[in-house]
Amino acid sequence: MRGSLQKLSEYIIYVIPSRCVGCKSCEIACAVEHSASKDLLTAILESPKPKSRVKVTPADNFYVPMRCMHCEDAPCVAVCPTGAMQKTSEGYVICDPLTCIGCRACVIACPFGHPIYDPLVKSTIKCDHCLDRVREGVPPACVEACPTGALRYGKTEEVLAEMAKKKAEEFITGLGGGGVIYKPLEREAPESPIQKIREAYKPVRWW
Repeated sequence: MRGSLQKLSEYIIYVIPSRCVGCKSCEIACAVEHSASKDLLTAILESPKPKSRVKVTPADNFYVPMRCMHCEDAPCVAVCPTGAMQKTSEGYVICDPLTCIGCRACVIACPFGHPIYDPLVKSTIKCDHCLDRVREGVPPACVEACPTGALRYGKTEEVLAEMAKKKAEEFITGLGGGGVIYKPLEREAPESPIQKIREAYKPVRWW
């Protein structure tokens, strides 16, 4: 079982800002997934209300779904004094709310500004990569809810290969359909009329 869980670390969520329209479907899906009922109609009535672990952030002319990067050497894990911030066997960073003392050290340490302290539950909340879902072979809630494909989930090599192919296709867009091959003439080139013109004007003097 442990061997199969380890393979989950090969999976990533790839963000494509150019496809994000800022609809925040990922935020809603995340909040519902982390609710007690896991149902939209009843989740909005829960107290405290469930909060999203992903946040769609405007940046210049784009929207960027910001989430935990699950760093290899996670600074939030390193600074946590109680061990509430910990890494799973798959390599995902999670927070144990029962161990968290709300010191906010992780909030300060995160270079992406991801963890959020929730005073209602007196604990830090963060993206857990929908660990229960991915262990069952189901994509994270944010990925499943995205209507435009701005969030891609899959094996690292496969996702990056797909993105590289798309970038290559974008690179050649507008360059034309085919090439032109130049080859030497198999016969002599026709005589240039310029020589005849020079001969005709040879006796002419302009001074």
